[in-house]
Formats: sequence, C-alpha cells, structure tokens
Amino acid sequence: MFTHARLTVFLLLPWLSAAVTSAPQESQASPPVNGRIHLDVVVTPKSGPPVSGLQQQDFTILDNKAPQPITSFQALGGSQAPIEVILLVDAVNNTFTSIAYERIQINNFLHANGGRLAHPTALAVLTDAGAQMQEGFSSDGNALSASLDQYTVGLRTIRRSAGFYGATERLQLSLQALSELMAREAARPGRKVVLWMSPGWPLLSGPNVQLDSKQQQQIFQNIVSLSNQLRQARITLYSIDPLGAGEPSLRTFYYEQFVKGITKPSQAVPGNLGLQVLAVQSGGLALSSGNDIAALLQQCLTDTNSYYELSFDPPRAEPYEYHHLEVRVAKPGLIARTRQGYYGQP
Repeated sequence: MFTHARLTVFLLLPWLSAAVTSAPQESQASPPVNGRIHLDVVVTPKSGPPVSGLQQQDFTILDNKAPQPITSFQALGGSQAPIEVILLVDAVNNTFTSIAYERIQINNFLHANGGRLAHPTALAVLTDAGAQMQEGFSSDGNALSASLDQYTVGLRTIRRSAGFYGATERLQLSLQALSELMAREAARPGRKVVLWMSPGWPLLSGPNVQLDSKQQQQIFQNIVSLSNQLRQARITLYSIDPLGAGEPSLRTFYYEQFVKGITKPSQAVPGNLGLQVLAVQSGGLALSSGNDIAALLQQCLTDTNSYYELSFDPPRAEPYEYHHLEVRVAKPGLIARTRQGYYGQP
C-alpha cells in the first residue's frame, strides 16, 4: 500500500505542474502580484445575512498581523454590483444518482423568481471529456435551464469507486478544469463567483501517502500558483456538496485539516489543493449541510447582496513568501470573511 500510494502521487505531480502553470499569466492591464491587492469582504453576524451600511473607518486590514492603510473603499451589493456567476456541474466527482437529483435542484434555482437571476450567469459542466463552458452570460434563468438540459452529463468512465488511480484521474480533471476557468476569467473585469457543485475532488493525503522533498516542492509551487491566479482573476470559490447529509461526517470535514495557509514546501501535501480548501481560502464557503441544493446556491449568492471592496498596498514580499490576511470590523458581533492570504510573485 505504501509503494502504491507513493508511486501514484509521484506520477501525478508533473501533470499538476503543467495543469496549473499552463494557464496564461495575468493580463498586462492587471496589477502585478506584489502590487495593490483588492479584497472582496463579506461581513456577517455569527448567523444571518450580510451587513450593509459600514464605512471605511470600520475596517482594519492586517497583513501578517501588521495593520495596513486602506487605499480604496467601496460598499457594493445587489443586482447592480459588478459580479458574474459561474454555475459548474461536476459530473466527474459526483455519483450518477446525485447528478440526476442535482439537475432537478439547479432547475428549481434557475426558475425561482420567475427566472430572473440577480447577476449574469454562465453554466459549466465537467465530464471525463473536460470542462465545457457556455459562451456568454445571461440573467435569464429559464434560458439557462433550457441550456442545461442540452448537456449530456450522465456518462463518464471514472467512478468514485475506481480506487486510488481513479481518484488520481479525477483530481487531474478537476484541477485542469479550474486552471482553464481561471485563465478564461482572468481577462474579464470585476468579481466572479464560482459555484462548484461537487462533494470535492480527491485529497490524496493520509498516512499511506509519503512524499519526498522534491515532490513537496512541486506541490508547494502549485499551491502558490493556484492561490495567486484565483486572486488575480478575482474569483470567490464556493463548494456545494450535493450529497449533503448522505456523506460520512469524517469525509465531509476532512478538508479542514488542510485549510491553514502553507508557508514552506515541507508542509505541502496534495490535500492543500482540495476544492473545499481553495473555496474557504478564497473567501467563499464549503457547504455540506443538507440536500436542498437550490437553497444552498441561494445561500452562496446571499453574499453578493452586500459586500465591501477594499484595497491596500502590501509590504514587499519575497518570492513564494506567504502573507496571512485578516480583515477586522470595529463593530461587536460582526465577522469579516475574505481571502485568507497571498504569496509573493515567484
């Protein structure tokens, strides 16, 4: 078992490097990685909807625990906010049964409110053949529902029960799809909300997976690249588990072991590249609380009803240097959620 796991991860690493780094670099119109950083911040009480009406003086940005001057501030929200939504159906990591149920729930979501969506939305489907994304964005949920019915997402050859090598293939397809999505959206202005409906791709981490220093260095480089590309494309990622209460609790929350930002290669494992991990680190959510997918999708988009765009000029960062980010709100009982960190330009 030890040799089997080690060999599989070793074979996966070169592909991960190609998949993540093959995405085009940031467009010339965008600021460099170590230049001004823009944060989309959602403020909520411990439970309840986002809070509006806050002012710049209510916020403090901490970079590695050091306060930073806020260079710009804007309160945004509602249908007029500069947001585009991508609704991705993951037919690689889901079961056949859950995909059928998921499509019904997505149609319920798209047809709600007479089919009028709050933000321009596009559909994407991940299958064994790769990611397919609809051309253009639409606020017509009824039209998007009709488009979804045209996708053939029921057939695939890689199953969740296909063992370690099947898990490797699913991870490859998943990261390739994310890489392509980031490359596509990096050139588009404004904030993007990606709703990725999946129980998550394989974490490929545990006591039977052993890595040498070269492999850890490669994974660390992939982590840095993914983190920076998500931030540069201004993508907030949300993971919605369609299996909900049907998933074992241990598997559902295993990703939490990998959420903390990685500061050096010796800490890196494949689990740091997990869907739920990237979602939480981007300022989004990892939801697995129930089987009402339409309600979970709406819960994610509630974050767009009221949010704040802050920017700051970060201190100089060395290549691959990790900086932890925190935004505090000077109001009792309120919590700010945003991107958790960034890395210096390699």
